[in-house]
Amino acid sequence: MTRAFVAICLDESTRATVAAEIERLRPLGRAVAWVPPENLHLTLKFLGGQSDERLAEVVQALEQAGSGQAPFAIRLHGLGAFPGMEHPRILWIGVAEGVPAMRALQSAVESELGRRGFAPEDRAWHAHLTIGRVFDPRRWRRDASPALRESIAHAATRDFGTLEVARVVLMRSDLGRAGARYSELRSVGLAAE
Repeated sequence: MTRAFVAICLDESTRATVAAEIERLRPLGRAVAWVPPENLHLTLKFLGGQSDERLAEVVQALEQAGSGQAPFAIRLHGLGAFPGMEHPRILWIGVAEGVPAMRALQSAVESELGRRGFAPEDRAWHAHLTIGRVFDPRRWRRDASPALRESIAHAATRDFGTLEVARVVLMRSDLGRAGARYSELRSVGLAAE
């Protein structure tokens, strides 16, 4: 079984900009498990463990979903936390422009996967780029410095650039002692019919 998900990958320029922000925040937040630059992506659908046969069906679903979507641009803007800064689980960079196109792509992916028997998400999807995770709320309360909270608040209006989205990617996730390693299994271009 291959642990997999569907994502939008970052170009090198956007990855470098976001990685620089993570490096700026890293010394301020020991309570945060920061995402390594090579793992940065925008998740459209988590698939869990799948057989090779099911992954082939995922590729078919992505081809179908991608054929009805034109390439588009998104603008990454601002920092925040789910569910909020008092008890964060996820630290993220938001998507300020291009959300309707991104939501249409995610909906098409979800719909095509649903036609092939993949279970729908049980919670609402929100366009965001995860940059860090908080696994221990007690450690967050103890170790999250006022400087980290202030830096995140100041970055709520920071712009991280525009990303051209021309493909959707089936990704593999391998878990190891050093954390997850992601690799691209298949890329499908967007091309409105």
